[in-house]
Amino acid sequence: MKKIKLPDTLVFIFSFVLMAAALTWVLPGGHYERVLKAGRSLLLPESYKTINHIPQGLSAILKAPVRGFIDASEIIAFIFFVGGAFVLIQKTGALDALIQKIVSAHQRSKIVQRAFIPLTMIVFSTFGSVFGMSEEIIPFILIFVPLAISLGYDSIVGVAIPFVGAGAGFAGAYLNPFTIGIAQGIAELPPFSGWEYRIAVWCVVTAAAVVFVLWYAAKIKKKPQKSPVFEIDGYWREQILLQEGKGENGRLDSRHLIILIVFSLAIVLLIMGVSLAGWYITEIAALFLGSAIVIGLISRLTLSEIAGALVEGAREMVRVAFIIALARAILIIARDGRILDSILHGLSGLIGGAQPVFAAQMMFVVQSVVNFFIPSGSGQAALVMPIMAPLSDLLHVTRQTAVLAFQMGDGFTNLIIPTSGVTMGVLGVARIPYEKWFSWLWPLQVLFFILALLLLIPPVLLNWGPF
Repeated sequence: MKKIKLPDTLVFIFSFVLMAAALTWVLPGGHYERVLKAGRSLLLPESYKTINHIPQGLSAILKAPVRGFIDASEIIAFIFFVGGAFVLIQKTGALDALIQKIVSAHQRSKIVQRAFIPLTMIVFSTFGSVFGMSEEIIPFILIFVPLAISLGYDSIVGVAIPFVGAGAGFAGAYLNPFTIGIAQGIAELPPFSGWEYRIAVWCVVTAAAVVFVLWYAAKIKKKPQKSPVFEIDGYWREQILLQEGKGENGRLDSRHLIILIVFSLAIVLLIMGVSLAGWYITEIAALFLGSAIVIGLISRLTLSEIAGALVEGAREMVRVAFIIALARAILIIARDGRILDSILHGLSGLIGGAQPVFAAQMMFVVQSVVNFFIPSGSGQAALVMPIMAPLSDLLHVTRQTAVLAFQMGDGFTNLIIPTSGVTMGVLGVARIPYEKWFSWLWPLQVLFFILALLLLIPPVLLNWGPF
């Protein structure tokens, strides 16, 4: 029997745009009053009122992708500059020489073979937990996908190491200022209080992610043809073959070392800028642009060659830009149709009157659903916590527990929802169709879901405080 051929990823995402438009015709409109507090727009929980919805027709549907480009212009510009920077760095041969060194060490040492995936995933999980690594993952995809394929795995493993690693850390975070910090501030909790239990949550979630990826990687290592993206990865295998022999047949020379040191310093500066100086996409993109120019000059490329490489890299990101724009279009349709607040109100109403343990678990479920429509940790915290904090008081669930339900509900589904520009951007860069990623990830999502429900039981039973 012939295999059913699924539509292109762009067609798949556009179907969600159509679904969102259809919902604007059947769901009632809703509106919460908002107030500004400490620079954030917060909902007034008791202010909800039903308003007229605005059905989104053909004109709105066709405009939404264009508006998605405009609305997501910052992250699209980011992936253009990052893509250009990596093509330029690749032309120096330094990354390819480094990959060959790692592959060689991986082949020679059993210790390296066993420790590579767990250690790198733990590092990315720490980044996700401490400073909410999200968009910053995209540059690492261009390193870990060819590296994973060179080691005998596939592009899914190459994406999973940084993306699932950071996502697990994000969901089980103990210090993330963009989720825990904002949510606790709104819930009037001491900053980063309850970190002791959150560290235990982080350990459990990270361990689950590592074990799942190790299990899959071992299966693919044994028989690469079992990979759902084996044929698609032909692109990466061709790229690896084309790059072999660069840098004096892959030898890591002194110029390569200088280039890698400059690149490593840029990554360190990125981490410091995000965690200490509040850097975001614009600053990170500028950092990659600047470091790429410096690396190009070290490699003795002419200015014209540097410019050409940047443009070539940006050209390869055009498809990714379309994917991100369509993901944003879904949210634009829902927002313009005035159904976002009504969806939020309806979901919060499901929790009222529930037994405390079940109420906490339902908070997690609600946050997971809301995250489909609002895939932003800080944005979701500002919208949802003003409702969840007082609701938790009525349900005899501590606000600390409500914050934990929020962060896990926001974090886990980030890895799979098609409305996330980061998720779709990562898959676009890796050339993995969304349906392939979904079919691979859903068992881990089920595991995460079960763990979240279980991890919410002790805080309720122990009345996890301070209140």
